[in-house]
Amino acid sequence: MRLATIRLGDRTAAVRVEGDTAVELGVPDVRAVLERGEWRSWAAAIDGPRHPSAAVDHAPLVPNPSKILCVGLNYRSHILEMGRELPTHPTLFAKFADTLMGARDDLVLPAVSDEVDWEAELGVVIGAPVRRASSAEAAAAIAGYTVLNDVSMRAPPSGSRARRSRRARPWVRGSSPPTRSATPPTWRCAARSTAW
Repeated sequence: MRLATIRLGDRTAAVRVEGDTAVELGVPDVRAVLERGEWRSWAAAIDGPRHPSAAVDHAPLVPNPSKILCVGLNYRSHILEMGRELPTHPTLFAKFADTLMGARDDLVLPAVSDEVDWEAELGVVIGAPVRRASSAEAAAAIAGYTVLNDVSMRAPPSGSRARRSRRARPWVRGSSPPTRSATPPTWRCAARSTAW
């Protein structure tokens, strides 16, 4: 099953994508879908107004997530290419909700840096509260997967603002300006049993 959040004038709607048709689910976005109990069977069964998939305006998949957690230094070859040592533990950082944008939204490059880069990233959508979980509990909390186009500034800005911003971790500083993470139009729901 594939789900998306679309814009319809002054509102948004969660939809189930069936081939070339987007079927409204009666809630404003994918987050509202995930907050329902037994959301998979509900989202698969509900029927609503239909729209041609090619004509819809995609909002961010989950427009207002409670958290966006990222793992930096997660590609061995890229770490070595940059001349860094391999980390002994994950490098975590946060992004803010306003960094997310729809699949076809305009990306405005920042004027403060001329060294802008992008990377395709795997997005894991967590669909249930989870904390201090076993591997099996963590896998069960995964609602689905998507791809993110992560756009970041590689060189910090210069001047007094830059000196203040250098106090932050480079991933937060470079990856968190508004509208820097495009999501594809839909995401694929995880199977109930995810093997690692």
